[in-house]
Amino acid sequence: MILTRRWALLTAIGTVTLLGATGCSAADESATSTSATPSGSITVYNAQHEELTQAWADEFTAETGVTVTLRNGSDSELGNQLVQEGTASKADVFLTENSPAMSLVEQADLLAPVDDATLEKVPEQYRPSTGLWTGIAARSTVFAYNPSLISESELPASLLDLADPAWAGRWAASPSGADFQAIVSALLELEGEDATRDWLAAMKQNAVVYKGNSTVMKAVNAGEIPAGVIYHYYWFGDQAGTGENSSSTEMYYFKNQDPGAFVSVSGGGVLETSENPVAAQAFLAFITGKGGQEILQTGTSFEYPVSGSVDANPALVPLSELDAPVIDPSKLNSTTVTDLMTEAGFL
Repeated sequence: MILTRRWALLTAIGTVTLLGATGCSAADESATSTSATPSGSITVYNAQHEELTQAWADEFTAETGVTVTLRNGSDSELGNQLVQEGTASKADVFLTENSPAMSLVEQADLLAPVDDATLEKVPEQYRPSTGLWTGIAARSTVFAYNPSLISESELPASLLDLADPAWAGRWAASPSGADFQAIVSALLELEGEDATRDWLAAMKQNAVVYKGNSTVMKAVNAGEIPAGVIYHYYWFGDQAGTGENSSSTEMYYFKNQDPGAFVSVSGGGVLETSENPVAAQAFLAFITGKGGQEILQTGTSFEYPVSGSVDANPALVPLSELDAPVIDPSKLNSTTVTDLMTEAGFL
């Protein structure tokens, strides 16, 4: 799907109204899973966008009185930190941008089961089958391209096509970040280890490496490179502002449940060793509930809500139209991906 009607996008962004006042309170939403009232304080190891999580924390505190302390870092940094800390960790909640870091912590047996009432708010495709954490937001893989350098008819039908020598020097990515590593993790789950290893070897020859999705988009916009693999919200966030880093680009969505159509699930989980599990579970209930998901809908992160009760920002292509591959998020593997990407010379 090619997005060419920017006037429609900007109109949609401009007409979004704040709905947070109608959201359910955290106390109300957690009441279905526990009879205790949340109180005290919690520490959240936060790998999600700081502005987004701060908005969640502020609203949760306003509604419950629970103090939320954020320890911010990246997916891999905080995931590995939690594994290292083990049962000595002071974290109550872990939030990620992508699911492999959450799976890493889950596999270390550090997560408590999420309350059933919280799990029920999130459709099955956006949470793991284990029930030890849940999806809290989502982002779509897209191929940003510069129409002055590459025509629509030249765009690849599949992410796998980028391994063809014809794409040498014609596409970019940021392989050192958790975003791209999550995409490779989906490729691993869908195509297997040998195919992923071969694709990464071809990528090493074909791709131009930048640091950060924003940098990839800027390079495409400036005409340094015809196209690049990024997540959708970088483009929408820039379009909602000045548009200076995306004005010469369009977005292409892979279809047919291709690995390039992967939708990455951001995760939220409660630590088994939490000293305040009632408040920790209530915080997760708030994020996945109406009030927390409306912060996604009306905020500036341009990520997708995953609760069935809240639609995405109307500027976005609906999740239901993305034709993404169905993958159990708990099966996405950060350790094997790191090994494969190191072997390929990216890490």
